[in-house]
Amino acid sequence: MTVRWFPLFLLAIPAAVAADPPPATPAVLIPVVVARFPHDRAAFTEGLVWHHGKMYESVGLEGRSDVRCVDIATGRVQARSTIPADMFGEGLTGWKDGLVSLTWHGGIAYRWSGARLKRVGSMRYRGEGWGLTTLGDSLVRSDGSSTLTVHDPATFAVRRRIAVTLNGKPLDQLNELEAVDGAILANVWRSPFIVRIDPASGRVNAIIDLRAIVGEIGIADDIEAVANGIAWDAARRRLFITGKRWPTLFEIKLPAG
Repeated sequence: MTVRWFPLFLLAIPAAVAADPPPATPAVLIPVVVARFPHDRAAFTEGLVWHHGKMYESVGLEGRSDVRCVDIATGRVQARSTIPADMFGEGLTGWKDGLVSLTWHGGIAYRWSGARLKRVGSMRYRGEGWGLTTLGDSLVRSDGSSTLTVHDPATFAVRRRIAVTLNGKPLDQLNELEAVDGAILANVWRSPFIVRIDPASGRVNAIIDLRAIVGEIGIADDIEAVANGIAWDAARRRLFITGKRWPTLFEIKLPAG
C-alpha cells in the first residue's frame, strides 16, 4: 500500500472517528471477506453489476474498453462487446432486460441487450461519466465531483442532483456506484474506502474501510490499481467488490451500522 493512493481523502477520516464526535458522525465499517474469486488481472475495471443472475463488468482505457459478462467462479469472460476505440468505457448498470454504460469524456451512454451484449442504442449527457447505478426508477451518475446526477432511464434527462457531504463538507472523487437497500455505495477514487450515501440528503452515513483487502492484493507499485467495482446480488444478498487490475473479486459482508 502507498499513501499516494488516498492522502486527500484521509484528511476527512480523522473527523469521522475523533473523540466525542457529533451525533451524525458516519459509522466506520470493517468488512468480512466471505469468498474470493479469480478476476482478470488485465481488466481496468470501471463498472460492476449483478443483473438477472449474472455478473457484468465494464472495462476502460481507449482502444481497450468493453462490456462483458463474467463467470465469477472462474473469472472467464462468457460474452463481450467492445466500445468504440476512441471512447473510454466507464460505469455500468442494469436497466430492465438490458444494461447501460457510460463513457468518461465522450458524453455518450450506450444501451446493451442482455446476455448477448449487443449495442442497441445510445443517449447523450453533459459532463464526465464515472460511475452509474440504478436506484428505483432512476439512474444515478457520478462524474468525479461531489455531486451525483439522477437521470431518466429512457431519455437520460436530468431529474435532480444530489450534493454529497461527509461531516458537513463536500466529498468529491466519487467513482463507481451501487445501490444497496435504498442507499448508494460509492468508491472514492484512489482511496481504499467506500462511502454509503443517503440519496435523500446526500449525507455519508457510513465509511467502509477496505485497507486490509487492498493490502492483501499487494499491488501498491501500480497507482492506478485502485479499488473500483461494487456489485449487489439482491436476491441472495451478496456484496462483491474488486478493483482495476486486481486478480481477485471479493464477496464481503458488512457489519450492522
